Amino acid sequence: MEGINEFINKGKTEMTEHVAKLQKDLSTIRTGRASAQLLENVRVDYYGTPTPIKQMALINVLDAKTLEIQPWDISSLNEIDKALQKADLGASPVNDGKVIRITLPSMTEDRRKMLAKNISKMSEDFKVAVRNSRRDILEKVKKAQKAGEVTEDDLKRYEADVQKATDANIAQIDKLVAEKEAEIMKV
Repeated sequence: MEGINEFINKGKTEMTEHVAKLQKDLSTIRTGRASAQLLENVRVDYYGTPTPIKQMALINVLDAKTLEIQPWDISSLNEIDKALQKADLGASPVNDGKVIRITLPSMTEDRRKMLAKNISKMSEDFKVAVRNSRRDILEKVKKAQKAGEVTEDDLKRYEADVQKATDANIAQIDKLVAEKEAEIMKV
């Protein structure tokens, strides 16, 4: 039974990790305000190695619409510029030879709606991942019960416990998505 408890705890941790991944992914979505997190997933080809931009440059938020990227190594400026253009941030980077500035345009209503729709789809993918974790846990517990390792009462208790964790993680996903959608739709 100790093995079952470990497996269930591992599954619950996996569910929580899905929620944390969603939270991280949501933080990189533009909401109309400049944020260094917008560049979180940008990788720069630095001497043949894809390197996160935040490891190569200082990222400053100058105002609500402007980001400034100041590379530690000035020779990497052009590579950073290329990576930013590939990232499709909805704004063109301006390279002045020392720093790169990105001025984010105001988002249109259509763009806001499209982002909200994408976020909704993303949340469904993460909910499916949480439910898949639940399914995997319950299959293992049912096999253990058929093998005589778990009693019928323990099976019911485990199922209720796993369902409670699933519901809590899905509620957290819904909360994160609602907050992000509200942030995006705010003019």
